[in-house]
Order: sequence, then structure tokens, then C-alpha cells
Amino acid sequence: MITSDQLKDVVERAEALHRYLDIDRKQVEFEEEQLRTQAPDFWEDPQRAQEQMKKVKGIEKWITGYKAVRQFADELQLAYDFYRDEMVTEEEVDADYAKALQAIEDLELKNMLRQKEDPMDAVMKINSGAGGTESQDWASMLMRMYMRWCEAHGYRVTISDIQDGDEAGIKSVTMEIEGGEYAYGFLKSENGVHRLVRVSPFNAQGKRMTSFASVFVSPLVDDTIEVFVDPARVSWDTFRSSGAGGQNVNKVESGVRLRYQYQDPDTGEEEEILIENTETRDQPKNRAKAMLLLKSQLYDRAMKKRLEAKAKIEAGKKKIEWGSQIRSYVFDDRRVKDHRTNYQTTDVDGVMNGKIDDFIKAYLMEFPVTEDES
Repeated sequence: MITSDQLKDVVERAEALHRYLDIDRKQVEFEEEQLRTQAPDFWEDPQRAQEQMKKVKGIEKWITGYKAVRQFADELQLAYDFYRDEMVTEEEVDADYAKALQAIEDLELKNMLRQKEDPMDAVMKINSGAGGTESQDWASMLMRMYMRWCEAHGYRVTISDIQDGDEAGIKSVTMEIEGGEYAYGFLKSENGVHRLVRVSPFNAQGKRMTSFASVFVSPLVDDTIEVFVDPARVSWDTFRSSGAGGQNVNKVESGVRLRYQYQDPDTGEEEEILIENTETRDQPKNRAKAMLLLKSQLYDRAMKKRLEAKAKIEAGKKKIEWGSQIRSYVFDDRRVKDHRTNYQTTDVDGVMNGKIDDFIKAYLMEFPVTEDES
């Protein structure tokens, strides 16, 4: 049975969310923005109309989320009062408490996602590190972990390119994660190097091995995001893709390879961005998707430059280096630890089956970014 302090905590956090989210102002803003969608010429500019509808729905989600929190908090208060009158059981009060707490924590977590990129879909690329079969197997384990996480949260995963390992696992994979809310906002916490320590099944002596794989997550841009691509810096190759897809895939050069000569706007240094796409048997579709993935990378680079510039100004804040080792998975010791937040768990099997929400939450709560910082 919950205590009066637990009830008080729920009520206070619900009221705090009302203030933090400025629900009264959002309600007025929602009504004003919704009125604009009722103009007779609203759909004459489809792109602008879609942007407006997206804005309206975005505001509405905050209002709906808060209404759910308020409802669960009120129901908990009522159940607590009824229990004192012996009208409900302890189990019913505890169940109402669990629902209210979950709703509050979900909304508090979303409140941490204030960058304009956070609501976007995501592109995730996993690369195996040095170490051959062992690291390639580790990369495939990470791919499975993220796919299980996506499945549990209702996201759709499309593999746009995958390079199989020499004996087992994968050398690299590029996945598009779509169809749900805040895919990039949640998964940006996974950027960096992931370290595995285990007794290797590929080592005859049963030695303890250390393997690395890198994870890169960027926002998946859509048609509403303008990203400049210099056509003079683009070149294309085609090739016969291998793997799933049937014999027809191997006979037709449907795979595309996009090369983009990227020039850093600050330093002038040049670098080739290479993107391969073998998602479909249709070469034009693969070319269009490869261009979308290029735009996502360019957008991501510009976004990170903006964040890095702000980090230099705010020297007092703890700096997160993109690409640094972020997490260790030590199978023998039954321990997974995030080195940025120091959050750890002994539920190694759960983590490898996609239960990484606590790591994501710990990261977002420790390194929040507000709208003013985005």
C-alpha cells in the first residue's frame, strides 16, 4: 500500500508538469493554430499545410499527455480516499499509483526532448571494430538489441544496407527507424563506442576477449527539412547487390553507391561520404533513399557543430565527445555500465533483448537540452 508521501509526490509532480509545460498557454496556442487550418485556401500549398498540421498535432500531444497525467493523479487521490472508507482494496490503490507514476515519468522524459531534431525518425549505423569475427559478432548482437527495442516501442525498422561478416556477424549495418515518436530523441543516447567483454565462443582456449563496435545515430530528414547538397560534389556507382532478395537482385545492378565530397565549412577540409543502398530491386528508389541518407548525414553534421559550439561556450558543463566509449557490457560479471551516467544493471540478458530504457532515461535526465539550447 502506498504512503501519503507517495501520493503527495504524485500530486506535486503533476502540478509541476502543468507549470513546466505551460499547459494553459499551449491550450490557447492549440486553438489559434487549429483555426489556421480552417482557412478556405489552407490546402492550396500542400507542404505548408502539412507543416501546419504537424505543428498542431505536436501541441495537441503535450495537452493530451498532461490530461492523462492529471486524470491518473485524480483517480489515485480518489482511490486513496476510498480506501480509507474501505471501498477499494490496497491492490487497487497500488495499481492506480503505478499508472499515475508511469504517465508522469513518460511525460517528464519527453520534456527532456526539446531539440527540434528529437521528434524525428532516426538512421542508425553500426560498425564492427578491429578484431575480426569477434567484433563482427558483437556488431550483430547490438543490431539485434536495437531491433528488439524498436519492436517493443512500436517503431518500424528498415535495413537499407548490411555487410555480412567473414565468418559470423556483420561488418556494418544501416537501419532506418520510423513510425513512432521521438526515435532520434531517444536513440541519440546510443551514439558512441560499445565495449563487450566475454569468454569468446570463437576462441578454442576459452579466453576472455574484449570487442568494440561503434554506433552512429542521426535524424532521418524528410521533405520538410531543407538541406543543401552540391550536385557537383555527387557521384554515383551501381553494383549487383548480394544477399536477400532472390536471384533477380544478383542479375540487375540495383545496388547504388553514392559518393559525396564533403567540405567542412569551418576548416575547409574535405572528406568523402560514402553511402550504399541495396534496400530494393528498384535502382531509382535506392538512389532516392541514398540521397535522403546523405541529407540526414549533412543535417546531423550541421546540428552537431551547433551543439559543439555551444559546449565550448558553456565550459562548466560536462562535455560529451561523439564517438567516445560510452558503455561496457561485461558478460562474465553480469554487468552493463554506462560510463557517462554511471548507471549500471546486472540484467545482461534483459539489456541484450532490448531493455535499454533505463540507460536512455539516465542519459536524458543527466544531459538535458532545452529549447533555448537547440
